[in-house]
Amino acid sequence: MLRGSSSLLVTVLLAACFVEPRAGEPSNGPSSPSPSREASGLEGANVGRDLEPRWTPATHAAARALAEGDYATGRQAIEAAMKGSHRAPGAVDRDRYRHPGETLDFFGFTPAMTVFDVAPGAGWYTELLAPALARHGEYITTVTDPHDVPGSNWGTSLNDRFVAHLQKAPELYGKVRTLAVAYGAPRIDLEGTVDLVLMMREVHMMKNWGTLDTWLRTSFRMLKPNGILGVEDHRAAPGTDPARCATTGYLPEAWVIDQVEAAGFKLVGRSEINANPRDTRDHPKGVWTLPPELLLGDVDREKYVAIGESDRMTLKFVKVAESSLRR
Repeated sequence: MLRGSSSLLVTVLLAACFVEPRAGEPSNGPSSPSPSREASGLEGANVGRDLEPRWTPATHAAARALAEGDYATGRQAIEAAMKGSHRAPGAVDRDRYRHPGETLDFFGFTPAMTVFDVAPGAGWYTELLAPALARHGEYITTVTDPHDVPGSNWGTSLNDRFVAHLQKAPELYGKVRTLAVAYGAPRIDLEGTVDLVLMMREVHMMKNWGTLDTWLRTSFRMLKPNGILGVEDHRAAPGTDPARCATTGYLPEAWVIDQVEAAGFKLVGRSEINANPRDTRDHPKGVWTLPPELLLGDVDREKYVAIGESDRMTLKFVKVAESSLRR
């Protein structure tokens, strides 16, 4: 999708966020989703591009060694992957904002886990998790169901880039298990087999597409007893109405906790690893005004680069009870 068209899409959606709904009308439902990953370039737009120049015989050899590594802890495995030459251009620059080692350590990640990564975007976390889990664990992630609604969260061009990314390095990604999933009606036959489900910058998308309850039920079923749900997402100011402003990419932390706990999970930890007090959360094009997208282009670019990536909640939940969501 052309950058200009993505900018227009975000402008329209954000405008809707600040308009009071008429009496009897819904605020923002699935018919008014937030910008798709295809439109916004969210979750590492550079990942999956310019693959050919990066993959040399030396890069392939290093990737093989990384995937065959035996790591004592999850933190050790992720930090080894962070240093890998396989990572996409620009990916390393985001480590200072995303703190992958600290974030996954907080979730309790180990290299022997079965991890389910919901909607990996173009694969920023995949580049770290796939090699970390290659020897003793399993990395499972979603790709677009070709029969899903066009224009959904996992836009087609982004999905194609992600699949090409995996195919380029079988020594690194050959053990990755991909499941074709319809975003609005996921059918996943993994009941009670997963240790950790990751929703990285994903809950606001689920809110806008009206699929959050469905994904929480699905995640609950696939997790083992005491399995972990890790959530990272852009954090709105306390008291923000999620029905109106999820299209900006942000959600209030208390609301997210309430929704997840209503699904039978228990909050066992919250971290400020990904906090950013410089983020005022009131940007013209929502969270996509900030890096890495910078949808305003050169307008106030230095200002938004200085802010950095968004202020984010980082929440750890465990499966402790039968789901109480209405069916």
